[in-house]
Amino acid sequence: MSNAVSALNGKVAPGEVTIREDGLRGMITLRADLADSKVKSVCTGLSGVDFPMPGHANCVGDKGLCWMSPDEMLILVPYAEVEAALELINKNLKKKHFLAENVSDARALILVEGSYARDVIAKLAPVDLHPDVFGPGDFRRSHLGQVAAAFWMRDADTFEVICFRSVAEYTFGLLEASAQAGPVGHF
Repeated sequence: MSNAVSALNGKVAPGEVTIREDGLRGMITLRADLADSKVKSVCTGLSGVDFPMPGHANCVGDKGLCWMSPDEMLILVPYAEVEAALELINKNLKKKHFLAENVSDARALILVEGSYARDVIAKLAPVDLHPDVFGPGDFRRSHLGQVAAAFWMRDADTFEVICFRSVAEYTFGLLEASAQAGPVGHF
């Protein structure tokens, strides 16, 4: 059996805004009726956080919930806990209509951290990132350049970005170039 390796092997681009891969993270996509109390209970039980409203993420440490669409939740857990989490989902939702899949190895997680992290993302995404509109806990599925990605603010100076593993190197490069170009000064 081989050892799991993250998409970018811990790559870091230091600077006033640091771009860094966050390593392996357990990610489960759950498609189900998100209004169902049992589904909500399973999600909050696995993550240890409150169920997020549409367009939000609620994450603490390496656990969390990200609202992906009206019928899809992304459940974040430590990488080593994914199989146990899937077993728990299957056991507790066996009488429900749902789909739960481990997407951990198909995705990469990149952090954008620093004083103008908002500018770095805003230069690449067609999303209104003004602080009055987008703040900590807000979540979007969108694009960074031409790459499909999802991102949320962990705090005022940190974004977490998820993209497909196959475009992780390219996405990292986009974020690094945006950071190196400096702040726009719009926010």
